[in-house]
Amino acid sequence: MNNGELRVYGYRWVVLAAFVLIASMTQVLWITFAPITRAAAEFYHTSDLMIGLLSMSFMIVYIVLFLPAAWMIDTLGFSAAVRFGAILTAVFALMRGVFAANFTIVFIAQVGLAAGQPFIIGAITKIAVRWFPASERATASGIGALALYLGPLAAMILTPALVVRNGLPRTLLLYGIAAAVAAAFFLVVAREHPPTPAGRDERVLMFEGLKTMLRRRDFLLLLVLFFIGLGMFNGISTWIEDIVRPRGFTITQAGWLGGLMLIGGIVGAVVMPMLSDKLRRRKPFLVIALAGLIPGLVGMTFATGYGLLLVSGFVFGFFLLSAGPLGFQYGAEITSPAPEGTSNSLLLVIGQVSGIIFIFAMDGLKSKATGAMTAPLVALALLTVACLGLATMLRESPISGTRAAK
Repeated sequence: MNNGELRVYGYRWVVLAAFVLIASMTQVLWITFAPITRAAAEFYHTSDLMIGLLSMSFMIVYIVLFLPAAWMIDTLGFSAAVRFGAILTAVFALMRGVFAANFTIVFIAQVGLAAGQPFIIGAITKIAVRWFPASERATASGIGALALYLGPLAAMILTPALVVRNGLPRTLLLYGIAAAVAAAFFLVVAREHPPTPAGRDERVLMFEGLKTMLRRRDFLLLLVLFFIGLGMFNGISTWIEDIVRPRGFTITQAGWLGGLMLIGGIVGAVVMPMLSDKLRRRKPFLVIALAGLIPGLVGMTFATGYGLLLVSGFVFGFFLLSAGPLGFQYGAEITSPAPEGTSNSLLLVIGQVSGIIFIFAMDGLKSKATGAMTAPLVALALLTVACLGLATMLRESPISGTRAAK
């Protein structure tokens, strides 16, 4: 490829849109049961924890498959990896819908869906570097990361309403059909490279890059931040109904809380990376994100009024979820020339590990008498304060010393 001729193409937005669509569906399928935990437990005659395990399976499988997925993304290209993940997603989403009344088959299908996820969401920064100039890469990563929020948003808001109207089996079938359509769209429109490069892309082999990035102090600090941040997001998303149920809120209200949290995240994931690209700074925005989420988390912990609860969820989501794309891009920049897919996948997998820990810990720390999750939420707020201190120790990205994109 001739790196001397750099050009951007409008088709980059089509590729990114196709990615966002299929990646969003993986997140819908992951978090389907979170806002209807009690209803699903009653339908399948099982416990809340078993329903929580349907979501947790995504985290466990990601840990097992993140290295093969990262290798495929960085060696064969994001297009091949995402196509593979999209096919798995379509097949197992339809299987889950067709056999929705059988909990055993639903669980097996959920594991199959989980196997497709790392091949898709691990490609966020690879798409940015393939198709976008350096001056747009944090923005492209932010839009790509919207999939991590758009999917749960749709699931949080739509699932309770669809289950009330259509029942659980038909809802799962509708989600299966939507996943198949999204997969087909990506298969048709995705391209690995534009005709000419959009920016400089000099990378080393995956395992060499992996060894290098694990020796870098700032990347290790970033791993700690993702461990806490993604663990918190996964834990709160999984137990969203359990968090508000003891205060008398309904499953529909729990769904709207999760939805407002994710709407805030979508706004933050667009606004904060755009400002970061404009000012060519990463660290200040990571610090702001961690500081800003604390009031929202405190509000979600103690609010008894529905309006305050929704505002708190929006604030929490805006700041927590805006940190994701900023962190992905910062990690890719400070570990260059390590492959983006490797840094992206490593940050995600640490969040899956912490998600499993946080889900069990939140369930274990909740009040045995009332089911209230005040204690685990306060613990998360204290961990966030510690993360804020760590974020101030990060060094700025090399992008701050470069000219606006080449």
